[in-house]
Amino acid sequence: MHLTSAPGRPPAGRPRPLRARLPRYTAIALGSLALCAVLLALVQTGWGPLARLDHGWADGLHGLARRNLPFTVSMQTTTMLGSPVIMRTLLGLAAAWLWAIGARTLAGWTAAQALVGWGLQWLVKTAVDRPRPGWPDPVTQAPGPAFPSGHAMAAAITAATLVALVWPRADRRARVVCCSLAAAGTGLVGFTRLALGVHWPSDVLGGWLLAATVLGGTTVLVELWRPGALSRDVRRVNWRTRPRVQSVLASSVPFPELPDHPEEEPGEDPEEAADGQ
Repeated sequence: MHLTSAPGRPPAGRPRPLRARLPRYTAIALGSLALCAVLLALVQTGWGPLARLDHGWADGLHGLARRNLPFTVSMQTTTMLGSPVIMRTLLGLAAAWLWAIGARTLAGWTAAQALVGWGLQWLVKTAVDRPRPGWPDPVTQAPGPAFPSGHAMAAAITAATLVALVWPRADRRARVVCCSLAAAGTGLVGFTRLALGVHWPSDVLGGWLLAATVLGGTTVLVELWRPGALSRDVRRVNWRTRPRVQSVLASSVPFPELPDHPEEEPGEDPEEAADGQ
Protein backbone atom coordinates (compact mmCIF):
# COMPACT_ATOMS: atom_id res chain seq x y z
CA MET A 1 0.00 0.00 0.00
CA HIS A 2 1.48 3.34 -1.01
CA LEU A 3 0.04 6.83 -0.83
CA THR A 4 1.54 8.70 -3.77
CA SER A 5 3.48 8.22 -6.99
CA ALA A 6 6.97 6.77 -7.07
CA PRO A 7 9.85 9.26 -6.64
CA GLY A 8 11.85 10.22 -9.70
CA ARG A 9 9.04 9.36 -12.12
CA PRO A 10 6.36 11.98 -11.66
CA PRO A 11 3.69 11.99 -14.35
CA ALA A 12 3.00 15.12 -16.33
CA GLY A 13 1.38 17.82 -14.22
CA ARG A 14 0.31 16.91 -10.71
CA PRO A 15 1.21 13.52 -9.20
CA ARG A 16 -1.26 10.76 -9.75
CA PRO A 17 -3.99 11.28 -7.14
CA LEU A 18 -4.69 8.64 -4.56
CA ARG A 19 -8.33 8.78 -5.63
CA ALA A 20 -7.33 6.86 -8.78
CA ARG A 21 -6.44 3.90 -6.55
CA LEU A 22 -9.59 3.99 -4.43
CA PRO A 23 -11.19 1.02 -6.27
CA ARG A 24 -8.12 -1.07 -5.40
CA TYR A 25 -8.21 -0.14 -1.71
CA THR A 26 -11.97 -0.65 -1.59
CA ALA A 27 -11.53 -4.11 -3.08
CA ILE A 28 -8.84 -4.92 -0.51
CA ALA A 29 -11.05 -3.85 2.38
CA LEU A 30 -14.23 -5.56 1.21
CA GLY A 31 -12.47 -8.68 -0.06
CA SER A 32 -10.57 -9.17 3.19
CA LEU A 33 -13.73 -8.62 5.22
CA ALA A 34 -15.61 -11.16 3.10
CA LEU A 35 -12.84 -13.75 3.48
CA CYS A 36 -12.78 -13.17 7.23
CA ALA A 37 -16.55 -13.68 7.36
CA VAL A 38 -16.19 -16.98 5.50
CA LEU A 39 -13.38 -18.06 7.82
CA LEU A 40 -15.45 -17.18 10.86
CA ALA A 41 -18.43 -19.13 9.52
CA LEU A 42 -16.20 -22.19 9.09
CA VAL A 43 -14.87 -21.77 12.63
CA GLN A 44 -18.33 -21.41 14.12
CA THR A 45 -19.73 -24.43 12.28
CA GLY A 46 -16.74 -26.61 13.20
CA TRP A 47 -15.81 -27.39 9.58
CA GLY A 48 -13.79 -30.61 9.70
CA PRO A 49 -10.68 -29.74 7.63
CA LEU A 50 -10.21 -26.42 9.40
CA ALA A 51 -10.73 -27.98 12.83
CA ARG A 52 -8.15 -30.68 12.05
CA LEU A 53 -5.69 -28.03 10.84
CA ASP A 54 -6.20 -25.94 13.97
CA HIS A 55 -5.80 -28.84 16.38
CA GLY A 56 -2.93 -30.45 14.46
CA TRP A 57 -0.82 -27.29 14.46
CA ALA A 58 -1.72 -26.44 18.06
CA ASP A 59 -0.88 -29.90 19.38
CA GLY A 60 2.40 -30.18 17.49
CA LEU A 61 3.72 -26.74 18.43
CA HIS A 62 2.65 -27.05 22.04
CA GLY A 63 4.57 -30.32 22.30
CA LEU A 64 7.65 -28.63 20.79
CA ALA A 65 7.39 -25.74 23.25
CA ARG A 66 7.19 -28.12 26.21
CA ARG A 67 10.25 -30.08 25.10
CA ASN A 68 12.46 -27.16 24.07
CA LEU A 69 12.99 -24.41 26.66
CA PRO A 70 15.22 -22.14 24.48
CA PHE A 71 12.59 -22.24 21.74
CA THR A 72 9.87 -21.31 24.23
CA VAL A 73 11.90 -18.43 25.68
CA SER A 74 12.63 -17.05 22.21
CA MET A 75 8.95 -17.22 21.32
CA GLN A 76 7.98 -15.46 24.56
CA THR A 77 10.51 -12.69 23.92
CA THR A 78 9.39 -12.20 20.34
CA THR A 79 5.72 -12.15 21.22
CA MET A 80 6.40 -9.55 23.92
CA LEU A 81 8.24 -7.29 21.46
CA GLY A 82 5.38 -7.70 18.98
CA SER A 83 2.62 -7.04 21.49
CA PRO A 84 -0.32 -4.82 20.49
CA VAL A 85 0.74 -2.20 23.07
CA ILE A 86 4.19 -1.82 21.51
CA MET A 87 2.83 -1.87 17.96
CA ARG A 88 0.25 0.84 18.71
CA THR A 89 2.88 2.88 20.55
CA LEU A 90 5.02 2.87 17.40
CA LEU A 91 2.07 4.12 15.36
CA GLY A 92 1.33 6.75 18.00
CA LEU A 93 4.90 8.05 17.87
CA ALA A 94 4.80 8.17 14.07
CA ALA A 95 1.48 10.02 14.16
CA ALA A 96 2.83 12.54 16.72
CA TRP A 97 5.88 13.27 14.56
CA LEU A 98 3.75 13.73 11.44
CA TRP A 99 1.44 16.07 13.31
CA ALA A 100 4.39 18.10 14.60
CA ILE A 101 5.76 18.72 11.11
CA GLY A 102 2.37 19.75 9.74
CA ALA A 103 1.29 16.57 7.93
CA ARG A 104 -1.98 16.55 9.85
CA THR A 105 -4.06 14.34 7.55
CA LEU A 106 -1.28 11.76 7.28
CA ALA A 107 -0.93 11.85 11.07
CA GLY A 108 -4.65 11.22 11.47
CA TRP A 109 -4.49 8.35 8.97
CA THR A 110 -1.63 6.77 10.93
CA ALA A 111 -3.39 7.14 14.27
CA ALA A 112 -6.61 5.79 12.77
CA GLN A 113 -4.87 2.53 11.89
CA ALA A 114 -4.13 1.91 15.59
CA LEU A 115 -7.49 3.11 16.91
CA VAL A 116 -9.72 1.46 14.31
CA GLY A 117 -7.68 -1.74 14.55
CA TRP A 118 -8.07 -1.84 18.32
CA GLY A 119 -11.80 -1.11 18.15
CA LEU A 120 -12.50 -3.72 15.46
CA GLN A 121 -10.43 -6.34 17.28
CA TRP A 122 -12.34 -5.76 20.52
CA LEU A 123 -15.69 -5.84 18.74
CA VAL A 124 -15.01 -9.12 16.93
CA LYS A 125 -13.46 -10.80 19.98
CA THR A 126 -16.48 -9.87 22.08
CA ALA A 127 -18.99 -10.97 19.46
CA VAL A 128 -17.33 -14.29 18.63
CA ASP A 129 -16.07 -15.19 22.13
CA ARG A 130 -14.07 -18.15 20.88
CA PRO A 131 -12.25 -20.19 23.57
CA ARG A 132 -8.47 -20.37 23.39
CA PRO A 133 -6.65 -23.70 23.24
CA GLY A 134 -6.67 -25.40 26.62
CA TRP A 135 -3.71 -27.39 27.99
CA PRO A 136 -3.15 -29.24 31.27
CA ASP A 137 0.46 -27.95 31.23
CA PRO A 138 0.47 -24.58 29.36
CA VAL A 139 3.77 -22.82 28.69
CA THR A 140 2.12 -19.39 28.98
CA GLN A 141 -1.26 -17.76 29.57
CA ALA A 142 -3.26 -15.19 27.60
CA PRO A 143 -6.51 -13.53 28.69
CA GLY A 144 -9.66 -12.94 26.65
CA PRO A 145 -11.27 -14.68 23.66
CA ALA A 146 -9.18 -16.18 20.87
CA PHE A 147 -10.58 -14.87 17.57
CA PRO A 148 -8.93 -12.86 16.09
CA SER A 149 -5.32 -12.80 17.28
CA GLY A 150 -4.66 -9.28 18.56
CA HIS A 151 -0.90 -9.73 18.19
CA ALA A 152 -1.19 -10.83 14.56
CA MET A 153 -3.63 -8.05 13.70
CA ALA A 154 -1.64 -5.25 15.37
CA ALA A 155 1.68 -6.41 13.90
CA ALA A 156 0.24 -6.54 10.38
CA ILE A 157 -1.34 -3.09 10.66
CA THR A 158 1.81 -1.51 12.07
CA ALA A 159 4.16 -3.12 9.57
CA ALA A 160 2.02 -2.15 6.58
CA THR A 161 1.51 1.42 7.84
CA LEU A 162 5.22 2.02 8.42
CA VAL A 163 6.07 0.61 4.99
CA ALA A 164 3.48 2.94 3.43
CA LEU A 165 5.06 5.93 5.17
CA VAL A 166 8.59 5.21 3.90
CA TRP A 167 7.52 3.95 0.46
CA PRO A 168 7.51 7.32 -1.39
CA ARG A 169 11.10 8.11 -0.36
CA ALA A 170 12.56 4.64 -0.95
CA ASP A 171 14.14 3.22 -4.08
CA ARG A 172 13.32 -0.23 -5.43
CA ARG A 173 15.91 -2.05 -3.33
CA ALA A 174 14.86 -0.31 -0.13
CA ARG A 175 11.22 -1.11 -0.85
CA VAL A 176 12.00 -4.78 -1.30
CA VAL A 177 13.94 -4.82 1.97
CA CYS A 178 11.19 -2.98 3.87
CA CYS A 179 8.43 -5.22 2.53
CA SER A 180 10.45 -8.36 3.26
CA LEU A 181 11.17 -7.28 6.82
CA ALA A 182 7.54 -6.28 7.37
CA ALA A 183 6.25 -9.61 6.05
CA ALA A 184 8.80 -11.62 8.04
CA GLY A 185 8.09 -9.73 11.25
CA THR A 186 4.33 -10.05 10.84
CA GLY A 187 4.61 -13.76 10.12
CA LEU A 188 6.95 -14.34 13.06
CA VAL A 189 4.67 -12.58 15.54
CA GLY A 190 1.73 -14.65 14.32
CA PHE A 191 3.79 -17.83 14.62
CA THR A 192 4.70 -17.08 18.24
CA ARG A 193 1.01 -17.11 19.18
CA LEU A 194 0.72 -20.64 17.79
CA ALA A 195 4.01 -21.82 19.27
CA LEU A 196 3.00 -20.64 22.73
CA GLY A 197 -0.33 -22.43 22.49
CA VAL A 198 -2.57 -19.38 23.02
CA HIS A 199 -4.17 -19.21 19.56
CA TRP A 200 -5.44 -21.45 16.80
CA PRO A 201 -4.04 -20.94 13.27
CA SER A 202 -7.43 -19.63 12.14
CA ASP A 203 -7.19 -16.92 14.83
CA VAL A 204 -3.95 -15.65 13.32
CA LEU A 205 -5.32 -15.79 9.79
CA GLY A 206 -8.41 -13.90 10.93
CA GLY A 207 -6.19 -11.22 12.48
CA TRP A 208 -4.32 -10.72 9.20
CA LEU A 209 -7.53 -10.50 7.18
CA LEU A 210 -9.01 -7.93 9.56
CA ALA A 211 -5.75 -5.96 9.40
CA ALA A 212 -6.13 -5.71 5.61
CA THR A 213 -9.72 -4.59 6.12
CA VAL A 214 -8.60 -1.80 8.46
CA LEU A 215 -5.77 -0.65 6.19
CA GLY A 216 -7.89 -0.50 3.06
CA GLY A 217 -11.00 0.86 4.74
CA THR A 218 -9.33 3.73 6.62
CA THR A 219 -7.45 4.79 3.49
CA VAL A 220 -10.67 4.96 1.48
CA LEU A 221 -12.53 6.86 4.20
CA VAL A 222 -9.77 9.44 4.69
CA GLU A 223 -9.44 10.01 0.95
CA LEU A 224 -13.20 10.46 0.57
CA TRP A 225 -13.22 12.84 3.55
CA ARG A 226 -10.28 14.96 2.37
CA PRO A 227 -9.56 14.22 -1.31
CA GLY A 228 -5.88 14.54 -2.17
CA ALA A 229 -4.81 15.43 1.38
CA LEU A 230 -2.86 12.23 1.97
CA SER A 231 -0.79 12.67 -1.18
CA ARG A 232 -0.14 16.34 -0.38
CA ASP A 233 1.02 15.42 3.11
CA VAL A 234 3.38 12.79 1.73
CA ARG A 235 5.00 15.48 -0.45
CA ARG A 236 5.07 17.87 2.52
CA VAL A 237 6.92 15.28 4.62
CA ASN A 238 9.41 14.90 1.78
CA TRP A 239 10.11 18.64 1.69
CA ARG A 240 10.37 18.89 5.45
CA THR A 241 12.72 15.94 5.93
CA ARG A 242 15.08 16.05 2.93
CA PRO A 243 16.94 19.24 3.92
CA ARG A 244 17.51 17.84 7.41
CA VAL A 245 18.81 14.55 6.03
CA GLN A 246 20.96 16.49 3.58
CA SER A 247 22.57 18.52 6.36
CA VAL A 248 23.54 15.33 8.23
CA LEU A 249 24.63 13.14 5.33
CA ALA A 250 25.89 15.71 2.81
CA SER A 251 29.44 14.43 3.13
CA SER A 252 28.53 10.94 1.97
CA VAL A 253 25.22 11.10 0.09
CA PRO A 254 24.82 13.53 -2.84
CA PHE A 255 21.39 15.17 -2.88
CA PRO A 256 20.09 17.32 -5.72
CA GLU A 257 19.86 21.04 -5.09
CA LEU A 258 16.58 22.00 -3.44
CA PRO A 259 14.70 25.22 -4.13
CA ASP A 260 14.78 27.84 -1.42
CA HIS A 261 11.02 27.66 -0.87
CA PRO A 262 9.00 24.43 -0.59
CA GLU A 263 6.08 26.06 -2.34
CA GLU A 264 8.11 26.08 -5.57
CA GLU A 265 7.78 22.27 -5.81
CA PRO A 266 6.37 21.39 -9.25
CA GLY A 267 2.74 20.38 -9.11
CA GLU A 268 2.04 21.82 -5.66
CA ASP A 269 -0.15 24.86 -5.20
CA PRO A 270 1.35 27.73 -3.17
CA GLU A 271 -1.70 27.66 -0.88
CA GLU A 272 -1.11 23.97 -0.09
CA ALA A 273 2.55 24.59 0.72
CA ALA A 274 1.61 27.53 2.92
CA ASP A 275 -0.70 25.27 4.94
CA GLY A 276 2.28 23.24 6.08
CA GLN A 277 4.33 26.24 7.22
